[in-house]
Amino acid sequence: MSEAIEILMDEHRLIEQVLGSLETFAFNLQNGADADRQTLKEFGGFFSGFADKCHHAKEEDRLFIKMNQHGFPKDYGPVAVMLAEHAEGRSHVGVLLEIGAGNGPLSPSERDAIIEHALAYIPLLRSHIIKEDNILYPMAVQAIPPVEMDAMLAEFKASEQTAEGESEHKRFRAMAERLVQSYPPDPARMVAGAGCSGCTGHM
Repeated sequence: MSEAIEILMDEHRLIEQVLGSLETFAFNLQNGADADRQTLKEFGGFFSGFADKCHHAKEEDRLFIKMNQHGFPKDYGPVAVMLAEHAEGRSHVGVLLEIGAGNGPLSPSERDAIIEHALAYIPLLRSHIIKEDNILYPMAVQAIPPVEMDAMLAEFKASEQTAEGESEHKRFRAMAERLVQSYPPDPARMVAGAGCSGCTGHM
């Protein structure tokens, strides 16, 4: 497996942990637990900042473009499906960020919106990760020449080794650790989510 792809898959593992934490948060809220906007803001910040701007940006700005150049169109097929799911995920995270930026106690309608969008986003991103790990990434490894994969790896590392990039990664990993400690993922739900029906279907 290409080292560039290994970096993307390692990021998936961290994202999965925070998805599990968000799931615990959402189920707690569904069961009547209190919740504060700062925690919601952190969940939104992790998924918009790390999952989207750090991780999805590597895919959209580098991997998917390379796949486009080697026979995978962006308007239909696997890459198009992944791009559409990225966009769908952003819409759910946007709602979490908007509510997190509000003031005062959560209203009943806000609580309902958090539960709705969190519990839609979690299976969406879990299935997305499974499709990338098991279908899209192996396709990319087959299609993209090793020398181009090595160049992509160098770009990944260069972006993360800047002072700003390194600082951002540390901040997001610390944020993930706090969220997972505060709202531990439920192992049974994590396993069920990893084996969800249809997750490894055609793209």
